[in-house]
Amino acid sequence: MTRVQASCHCGAVVIEADLSMPLSKARRCNCSFCKRRQAANVSAPWASLNVLKGQDNLGLYTWGSHAAQHYFCKTCGIYTHHKRKFMPDEVGINVGCIEGVDPSTLEPFEWTDGANS
Repeated sequence: MTRVQASCHCGAVVIEADLSMPLSKARRCNCSFCKRRQAANVSAPWASLNVLKGQDNLGLYTWGSHAAQHYFCKTCGIYTHHKRKFMPDEVGINVGCIEGVDPSTLEPFEWTDGANS
């Protein structure tokens, strides 16, 4: 597993996690929320997630069943990670927030069919 650090735009929130997949397998989702957000993400075990900075600055967005939990910085609004609806033991980390990663080099991204899951 590869340990990564990720942060929001303003730096108020910093997280780390152990990826369970390579960055080359980053993907996007077409559910009603993610298709609007368009942020590619990679998976990590939820248990490996650590909020290093800004726990009190994390906002939470849920809807419907409230099973999916989308976290964002309350200051700059950047989505950093989310707890998955259908795999609650996993966290999706926003590839654009991972230190040292340029998401454009990982294109094209695979799509997950969250709209019909």
